[in-house]
Amino acid sequence: MNKLFSVFMAFSLFGLFSCGASVNNLDVEGFAGKVEDFPAVRLIDVRTPEEYSQGHLIGAVNYDWYDSTFVDKVSVAYDKNAPLYIYCRSGKRASEAAAALDKAGFEVFNLKGGYLAWTEAGMPVTKYAVERFKTVSGKPVDITLIKHGSLAICYDGLTIQIDPVSGLGKPTDYAAEFPKADVILVTHEHGDHLEDATIATLTGENTTLILNQTSRDKIGRGEVIRNGETRQLCEGKIKLEAVPAYNTTPGREKFHPKGNGNGYVLTIDGLCVYVAGDTEDIPEMADLKDIDVAFLPVNQPYTMTVDQCVSAAMAFKPKVLIPYHFSQTDITPIPGRLPGIDVRLRDMR
Repeated sequence: MNKLFSVFMAFSLFGLFSCGASVNNLDVEGFAGKVEDFPAVRLIDVRTPEEYSQGHLIGAVNYDWYDSTFVDKVSVAYDKNAPLYIYCRSGKRASEAAAALDKAGFEVFNLKGGYLAWTEAGMPVTKYAVERFKTVSGKPVDITLIKHGSLAICYDGLTIQIDPVSGLGKPTDYAAEFPKADVILVTHEHGDHLEDATIATLTGENTTLILNQTSRDKIGRGEVIRNGETRQLCEGKIKLEAVPAYNTTPGREKFHPKGNGNGYVLTIDGLCVYVAGDTEDIPEMADLKDIDVAFLPVNQPYTMTVDQCVSAAMAFKPKVLIPYHFSQTDITPIPGRLPGIDVRLRDMR
């Protein structure tokens, strides 16, 4: 009996230690050195969504360790060819998650002391949520939901900023959190979509600025793109198409006249992302095909009502819909009216 017990304990200890063989525990300084390459880093916050919303490391995607499908979700979102960097509040949950991910075949780096150690060291955090999607070939596309009409898309080490402006209830100066953009897109010239100072902050030596004609007239620089025109961005890695965005309701045409502003469709290795800009549910939306992720504005009377948002989504049926650019509009009825579409209500107020 004692011999059998000894053999059992030996195998148990072997399993316990071998499952964490590829888990690397790093202090704040070491972890910061690994994740400084944002947006290319594969950074996961394993806390609850409520904890995540109160603040998280810049660029972190939230997968809750308490979710019974945690490992499955991470395995779908990430390949095993590069390491993952994970953290929780103080380290316990991340250690458990790291062991599980190691067993699933990932190399994992864990932040020792977790979010508490990170913040106590005075390291930067943010409140902007990140949604992760995958391209046809399995590469991740991370979309940071900044606020109102401002978004950032990160793919393959590239960053695209859309309608970057400061203020509008943003909890931090987000432009200082991001690397210099490879591409900046502006839908139109209104102050909640176009701000010269923020564009300047995000502009580096090789940044391409693309905007509509009226925005170009306002700030005096950038490459103009018009409705129906296309561009190849970042050495052909991303296709950009400018599509119409305008008001149709009588009396509202003055807000966004037809032919002025743009919506943008970005095709990223087969993943199609539609950012509508300021528009109502215009007929041209029926021409949109195979949209994976759509951002539709719900900010009456300047853009859509809830009814118009539902109508627009039904016209082209995106796989995922994220309402954005809403102020006091109650968007909670939208998911129940769009069965078959993954409607994600996020804090873009």
